[in-house]
Amino acid sequence: MGIFSGRHFPREIILWAVRWYCRYGLSYRDLEEMMTERGVPVDHSTIYRWDQKYAPELDKQTQWYRQVPDWQARSWRVDETYIRVGGRWCYLYRAITAGGHTLDFYLSPKRNVAAAKRFLAKTLRSNTITGFPRVINTDKAPSLARPIAELKSEGICPQTVEHRQVKYLNNVIEGDHGRLKRILGPKGAFKNRTSAYRTLKGMEAMHTLRKGQGAMFAYGHPNPDAVIVSRVFEAA
Repeated sequence: MGIFSGRHFPREIILWAVRWYCRYGLSYRDLEEMMTERGVPVDHSTIYRWDQKYAPELDKQTQWYRQVPDWQARSWRVDETYIRVGGRWCYLYRAITAGGHTLDFYLSPKRNVAAAKRFLAKTLRSNTITGFPRVINTDKAPSLARPIAELKSEGICPQTVEHRQVKYLNNVIEGDHGRLKRILGPKGAFKNRTSAYRTLKGMEAMHTLRKGQGAMFAYGHPNPDAVIVSRVFEAA
């Protein structure tokens, strides 16, 4: 049975809602109104359940299209920003290339060495196809410098990887944080880390596609993310 079996709405409608929610600065109630105007009366709580179910699937199914070629992934930019989850601040660790291509993300309740190390190890392992970077640039926070040294000593990060701490080089990821947070703003705070992480999976996937990763597979279509999402769920 497919992942859309038992749903009261067609697959296309569900994907439409999930893709829009993850791509744009909309709340569930905003999306409820928009869909009702288009002849699809659906409650915002139903859209929330769709998001929780299918945002991670959206991330999983589009991963192949979002891969970064090895020649574009030689220089990484790593940084963290903060978002509101369950009434407290949590830290969103993110890594992109010097050209702005998204590599990975990790949501943590704390900003410390352990969290940064988990994120960096995860990112290094999840990007084995692109190869290891030549340079990792971070800010001057000790919580990022120490994990890189530890991962080198443990053999997870090659000794040849250079760690730089040049502030202006991270302008590209600071700008990327800003674009993502403009989408997050109208949605309000997440209720808990589980729901936040599930939604962020879809948001990061759509943000990545929106930046053009995978656009070559849409063959010049003006809205490549819509084409790719529709394609990967054709047989679902």
